[in-house]
Amino acid sequence: MINDAVKLKPADKADKDLLAKLEQEAGTQVSLCYQCGKCSAGCPVAFAMDYPPREIIRLLQLNMTETALNSNSIWVCATCETCSERCPRGVEIATLMDSLRREALRRGKKGDNKVAAFNDAFLRTVKMFGRTYEAGILLQHNAVTMQPFKDAGLGLPMVQRGKINILPVRIKGRDQMKKIFARVQEQREEK
Repeated sequence: MINDAVKLKPADKADKDLLAKLEQEAGTQVSLCYQCGKCSAGCPVAFAMDYPPREIIRLLQLNMTETALNSNSIWVCATCETCSERCPRGVEIATLMDSLRREALRRGKKGDNKVAAFNDAFLRTVKMFGRTYEAGILLQHNAVTMQPFKDAGLGLPMVQRGKINILPVRIKGRDQMKKIFARVQEQREEK
């Protein structure tokens, strides 16, 4: 919870510019939020956040953008859009969380290494095979997070029940998938 005793600094131009940039990227305005709490009440991962969605919005309203960028909440957010759907004022909270993640990455802030490792492993398998490869994601994630045997006991039963494949399944048209990834990389480099 946001501490009432926190001394608020007056918003400087950099804070205002950053908030305007985040709002433009997300296509929303944090000033619309009147703190009803419906977003946080419906969030399936709020229990794991240091600041639930309502408080992230409040941090931004109070020009505490650095606190929002340093929170683990932006990395825990599942982008399920429950918060955005529940918002009576139409604040696109999930999209704003995504904008905060992108800004944090631009500033070299990784947040929770496990979340970033999972995202990287997921995207790598999609790029290589055209779809997810669960066993590959698990192996890559566990290697990067230094927990090689985490969930190892779950693998064999899932393979036996046909829930995951040991070998990756490749889709037709993987070349188009690689072109999508190449175009995204080009756009990142243009910025």
